[in-house]
Amino acid sequence: MHAIGFLLVFVLTLFVICLFLRAILSWFPISYGSTAHRINSILVRVTEPIVAPVRRVIPPVGGGSVRIDLSFMVVVFATLFAIRLISSAML
Repeated sequence: MHAIGFLLVFVLTLFVICLFLRAILSWFPISYGSTAHRINSILVRVTEPIVAPVRRVIPPVGGGSVRIDLSFMVVVFATLFAIRLISSAML
């Protein structure tokens, strides 16, 4: 059981890292075809299946050119909570 827990915590931790990298890359302009564009495409493919359903429930807030994606933060916090829960259950 511990091996499954460790594997799940590892995968969820990698997912959180992907979320943070995606957030950081979203702050910069990325030209099509660049290495950053390819990395961003991979990160979007990995994270979007989880973020998109939450975004349908919690749409981005803000107006004009500044919009904050609260669903993204909800997914980050929920994943961190799951990591904590699994880690404490393995003790």
